[in-house]
Amino acid sequence: MIACLDLEGVLVPEIWINVAEKTGIDALRRTTRDEPDYDVLMRGRLDILAEHGLKIGDIQEVIAGMGPLDGAGDFLDWLRQRHQVVILSDTFYEFAAPLMQQLGYPCLFCHSLQIDDDGSVSGYQLRIADGKRKAVLAFRDLNFQTIAAGDSYNDTTMLGEADAGILFKPPQNVIDDFPQFPVARGYDDLRREFEAAEKRIGGN
Repeated sequence: MIACLDLEGVLVPEIWINVAEKTGIDALRRTTRDEPDYDVLMRGRLDILAEHGLKIGDIQEVIAGMGPLDGAGDFLDWLRQRHQVVILSDTFYEFAAPLMQQLGYPCLFCHSLQIDDDGSVSGYQLRIADGKRKAVLAFRDLNFQTIAAGDSYNDTTMLGEADAGILFKPPQNVIDDFPQFPVARGYDDLRREFEAAEKRIGGN
């Protein structure tokens, strides 16, 4: 069995919200909890970065001061003892490296940024569209069962394809739109939901 986890909002804080707080640019607080269309969200972010002259170094400086959510490391250690764990995220390798170090370098599937010579973030390259869902489908083709956890709209296709899907501390709008998924309010809840899912689906 493979445990598939989102990164931001599940194991680490929302990177863009931290950048918004550091820079005072409130428009960067918008995340996949608010905007279901990832391309619309990212194009808006790129426009804001260009407008304010923010470069990759400015964002990485914010990330360098971040750490995992309280309890995330212990939860991840617990989960690794039970299952193989893969982080499926819509973040970027250029952002995630320092945070992965603090989490003990779990396996991470995410995207890449396009960086100009002057450090400007000019675009982004998706590894594949709807990659979280397609990763779960690929694991199924390899005869793995999956339990997935995420917090936002962009996680819901992954949760829907998994043998069991769990929302972790989602906003009310996501709960309202996807009432079929159980909700974990903290890591103790998430452990219980994983244990319940294991009993329900069994298998390997």
